[in-house]
Amino acid sequence: MGQPRSREEEHPQLPPGQRLQRGWPVTHYGPVPRFRPERWEFRAFGATADGGKHCWTHEEFTALPYATVVADMHCVTKFSMLGAEWGGVRTQTILDLAPPAPDVTHVMVWAEYGFSSNLRLADFAGENCLFATHRSGELLTAEHGFPVRLVVPHLYAWKGPKWVRGIEYMTADRRGFWEERGYHNLGDPWREQRYSYQEQPGEGPEL
Repeated sequence: MGQPRSREEEHPQLPPGQRLQRGWPVTHYGPVPRFRPERWEFRAFGATADGGKHCWTHEEFTALPYATVVADMHCVTKFSMLGAEWGGVRTQTILDLAPPAPDVTHVMVWAEYGFSSNLRLADFAGENCLFATHRSGELLTAEHGFPVRLVVPHLYAWKGPKWVRGIEYMTADRRGFWEERGYHNLGDPWREQRYSYQEQPGEGPEL
């Protein structure tokens, strides 16, 4: 008899330590925020190329060019969804409309209740990265991040917050909410970068 195959052998698309998930579990910290469209605003600020702040109302944001990508989602709690269809506004669209200054290296993504996640600019600008408003052609539910969540398929899902309200361009790295609480600063699932104690020199902000 042959040896039983591992999950990675059965599903080679899975990063190490992950399991295939059927369906989409709800995972988040804290309450689900109430959406008030008349007060909602998406901002791009910090080290912008023109030194100013760029803002979009909900109506203006949803009028931006719509794109779809098919991409996986890998949660640090060890489940993975494969081949999900996401729709929304590409991160590159925001970078084009509100360019960062030449010396920007990182982006802090800000969400409701002051939640944040830091990303290298190159990760944020990834080809399949977008501010998702839809999944499988349907609007996101509030529990899954409506009206906007960031999808960064090549990193663990905590790097893509729910209920996003804006981005801050930074000329130096600093840790976001979960990174300050023991999660890895980079979050590459293929390198299984789950926790800060795994960080190698140069993978975290300079002290």
